[in-house]
Amino acid sequence: MMKSSLPIQRRTFLGGAAALAASSMMPNLVRAASDARPDSKFHGVQIGVITYSYRSLPGSAEQLLEYITKCGISSVELMGGPAEQFAGAPGGGGKALLDWRTSVSMDAFKALRKMYNDAGVNIHIVKFGDIGNAGMPDEQIEYYFNVAKALGARGITRELSEEAAQRLGPIADKHEIMIGFHNHTQLTPTTFEGPMLSHGKYLGINFDIGHYVAGTNHSPLPLIEKYCDRILSLHIKDRKVNNGPNMPLGEGDTPVALVLHHMKRNGLTFPADIELEYKVPEGSDAVQEVTRCVQFCKQALG
Repeated sequence: MMKSSLPIQRRTFLGGAAALAASSMMPNLVRAASDARPDSKFHGVQIGVITYSYRSLPGSAEQLLEYITKCGISSVELMGGPAEQFAGAPGGGGKALLDWRTSVSMDAFKALRKMYNDAGVNIHIVKFGDIGNAGMPDEQIEYYFNVAKALGARGITRELSEEAAQRLGPIADKHEIMIGFHNHTQLTPTTFEGPMLSHGKYLGINFDIGHYVAGTNHSPLPLIEKYCDRILSLHIKDRKVNNGPNMPLGEGDTPVALVLHHMKRNGLTFPADIELEYKVPEGSDAVQEVTRCVQFCKQALG
């Protein structure tokens, strides 16, 4: 059982911002409220969200932006599917999709970036989970990096893979775009002592602290301290030890508040992205639950 925890971990934080009362006598106040841009950087710590969190809801790029801003979030890890759909990707996959990827203009992705930026949301990561898989044409890998640049993203995320690391390392260095390797419960305290990150200086870590706690029964803090210069982002979730379930923030064994305090104290600037994986309670929805997660993080950093 983990020993490191803070009392704040057990508190319940109610989500949702207070409604703004408006009337015809206060047009300027109403206008200011409607024009307000989201800001989820609290005491220097950037709280974001991966759009996978909204998988239970309709998921176009425009709809996702609406959810993100309703949650008051200003930074996002955008799944590749909605980005490509926005840009006009053909359905069905196969050769038609590959041909489209290797010939499409980046203008639509730049327009997507502008739409998000104009709403106050930065696309800091795009997730292409298959980048670098065996047999992938070089042209498709180049396309993924070009999309990341067009979106203004700092990095691309995918799952842990030594083979992919070997292939992607030199390409990531050339583009100066990070590859963040995401973990499930297979990550151990010594995984990154192997050669995976040695294949390129732009290879990094998308560290899922909840999965790590569930799989190892260890605190994530030593890995954050050791690899802080190679972390692209965190995934914020709360799981029980011994491969236990996902829980609302503060109800599991993952020291979420302690991790956020560590980031605040040490000036760590990589984003901490909420990944909603616990069961959405009856009568709620993903937007309400992500908002509760944001409020938990804000209170923890207060």
